[in-house]
Amino acid sequence: MAIDTTTQTSPAADTAAPGIPRLSTRDKLVLFVLCAAQFMVALDFSVLNVALPDLGRDLGMSTSALQWAVTAFALPSGGFLLLFGRVGDLFGRRRLFLAGLALFGAASLLSTLAWDPASFLAGRALQGLGAAAIVPTGMSLLTTTFPEGPARDRALGISGTLLSLGFTIGMVAGGTLTDTFGWRSTMALLTLFALIVLPLAPGLLPESRTPDRPRLDVPGAVTVTTGLLSLIYALSTAADHGFGRADVLAALAAGLLLLTAFVLVESRSAAPLVSLPMLRRRTVAWGNIGGLVTFSMMSTIVFVLTLYLQEILGLSAFETGLVFGFQGLLSVVAGTFAPKVIGRLGARRTLVASLAGQGALTASLLLLNAHGWSVWLATAAVALASMCHLGAIISYGVTVTSGVPDAEQGLATGLVTSTQQVGITVGIPLLGVLATTSGDLLSGVHTVIALDTAIVLGAALLTGLGLRRSRV
Repeated sequence: MAIDTTTQTSPAADTAAPGIPRLSTRDKLVLFVLCAAQFMVALDFSVLNVALPDLGRDLGMSTSALQWAVTAFALPSGGFLLLFGRVGDLFGRRRLFLAGLALFGAASLLSTLAWDPASFLAGRALQGLGAAAIVPTGMSLLTTTFPEGPARDRALGISGTLLSLGFTIGMVAGGTLTDTFGWRSTMALLTLFALIVLPLAPGLLPESRTPDRPRLDVPGAVTVTTGLLSLIYALSTAADHGFGRADVLAALAAGLLLLTAFVLVESRSAAPLVSLPMLRRRTVAWGNIGGLVTFSMMSTIVFVLTLYLQEILGLSAFETGLVFGFQGLLSVVAGTFAPKVIGRLGARRTLVASLAGQGALTASLLLLNAHGWSVWLATAAVALASMCHLGAIISYGVTVTSGVPDAEQGLATGLVTSTQQVGITVGIPLLGVLATTSGDLLSGVHTVIALDTAIVLGAALLTGLGLRRSRV
């Protein structure tokens, strides 16, 4: 008898857990390896940002070309996530995870030793390709190693904490390393991480794959990968040059057309890359919407606050990093308590409450002005909002992966990680550009904060309605 997946609920998502189980020594080591790899990738998103001016001068890259240091990583890391998540399902998640780690480490070394812009950008692109293999397979190894319920909630809580902390530490460490040792040290740090994690992984991680090994959906893989590549290129380029350029508009149109074609291909495929019934699950659809909003809107706030703190309040890059350092510290606190909150309230209620809290605290930033005391408001508000943000990250991961068979965990986690990447990419060009193009920067910052607040609170309301229990 067929099961209506749109109305299925998961006990882990809605019922209280009796307690958080203790992890065995081996479980802790497995979790360390998986979380260290995720932390390494998160670090890569931010560690290079403050080093870009020094990098440009050293390698002879123009200011306009520096955006490619970020885009060269973002394109493959976001574009290949879904494909690699499914490849891991079919041919072995552990195998692909190890290959991604090896590629990431080698690419980081190439970026460290880069002798010209081409060699550096090649290293960044290969880093992104390695990250696209590490992230979905690492998360699916986590969700298949730790059973659904309190153990998985706790593991996802630790992983989500380190993901947020890695991004924050990257902002602080990037400035410190660049000032002390030069920009190459930021890439060397990533090489070191890969060298630590890679030797430990083979002996600890179990292999897992689907038992029947169906054929890979090549048309679906081509359309979704090229569609995501086009969309991420358009949004990344628009963040620096606006939406008026012909290549941005062409890439945006191509991305939307290819993703539409992908949906049509999947509806006719015997072995689809993405199961459309899975996308019709309320937990998957609304969980990913909540995740998309929390990532995109928080990345936008970090971007505009960086501008505000440096351009309006006159803080240095290091002082700005310290402001966001408090964000990282409270993220650790949130990561500790989030699994307990999920166990008590359920993942869905936690997701809605976290989005509402993030929106309310973001609204308090509308009180920012040009006076020095505003730095304390900015520090407190973004740190507390980040606690809610981390609660949303962990609860949406639990929501999306709950009730999904192990054979499809790579697909589910591929959707989760694709949502993360697209969310991080989409927020700044869509909203952040309003601050950079405003004649009055403070007014532009307020406009972005107001829109950000409205979107997050709207998402909290819609996600709450979308994730209501079925009466069936």
